[in-house]
Amino acid sequence: MPFADFVKTTVMLCAAAATTLAAITLLSARAAGEPDTATIAIGWWAAASVIGLAMGRRAAASPPIARLLGGAKVVGVLPPQRPARIVLARLWPLLVSTLAAGGLALLAPQIPAVATGFAIICALAWRQQHSAIVAIERRDGVRFHVEETSPLRPITLSRTPGFKAYLPDERRSPA
Repeated sequence: MPFADFVKTTVMLCAAAATTLAAITLLSARAAGEPDTATIAIGWWAAASVIGLAMGRRAAASPPIARLLGGAKVVGVLPPQRPARIVLARLWPLLVSTLAAGGLALLAPQIPAVATGFAIICALAWRQQHSAIVAIERRDGVRFHVEETSPLRPITLSRTPGFKAYLPDERRSPA
């Protein structure tokens, strides 16, 4: 699976988890008769949005992603790709935490409210990483792919040849 697509998928799934958990929070707070929980949760979500926007304001690749891209092994041919298996193997903690927080809403609506904030931070902090990865791929003429590994092992990337972008120099005026 292309790494840029994986990062975009991660952002979208974090946003989906945040939306789902926010709905669960509001419904469980209403069912429990705790309107203050919903008010405090909305404040936390606003703070989480500010934190996520501040963390993701740079258009450059984050240091962990830059290290991951730098450590990618060069391959000539990719093995068959199974995107669903790769996403499930890499993002299982997001799935488990979303299901757990949603289930614990029956005990306390504050639990999914807190988890919603962290999902918001994740989605907003990673929102520009896809563009940074694509820019690096175009500049270097490569493609980065997520390798299928055990869910308990760190993520590894492979680097394949791609198409290098030969862009005109913008500083020079046309003659």
